Amino acid sequence: MTEEELIARCKRQERLAQKLVYEKYAGRMFGLCKRYVKTTENAEEVLMEGFCKVFQKIDMYSGTGSFEGWIRRIMTNEALMFIRRDYKFNDHVDIQDIQMETFDVTIEEKLIAADLIKLLDQLPVGYRTVFNLYVMEGYKHREIADMLQISINTSKSQLILAKRKLKDLIEQKIK
Repeated sequence: MTEEELIARCKRQERLAQKLVYEKYAGRMFGLCKRYVKTTENAEEVLMEGFCKVFQKIDMYSGTGSFEGWIRRIMTNEALMFIRRDYKFNDHVDIQDIQMETFDVTIEEKLIAADLIKLLDQLPVGYRTVFNLYVMEGYKHREIADMLQISINTSKSQLILAKRKLKDLIEQKIK
């Protein structure tokens, strides 16, 4: 069955098609959810809520752009809503007060993906969220600020502090 046929069947609310979509994308989307929330249980909750939205709103998928990208955006938004329920981005640091640092890329090359996820789990929620949105998802600071209802400078400072904290964690790990 092609992806177009699968989507059409999901639009008709066919359970088998929904199950196939879930099975095809759940693994990757769980990884995305896990990058935003620390616990497996919370990531599973975000994943389930996200797939419920996917199937409820599948008529909104126009066919332009990748279907996986459309699902990814829903999952990201679901993770952000989960975070917003429990966390306020209060850690505002003025961007001018932060000294810029350079980071050694070769250190990152020594880490495997699972190690990086474990390191991300050690970041405070605000750092981890902005890092994921900027570095992993490719959003710009203005978009992140709008999504999280924070200032652009808060987004920038959270990213800088996240990178600094990750650098420290990586250095501790490889010593």
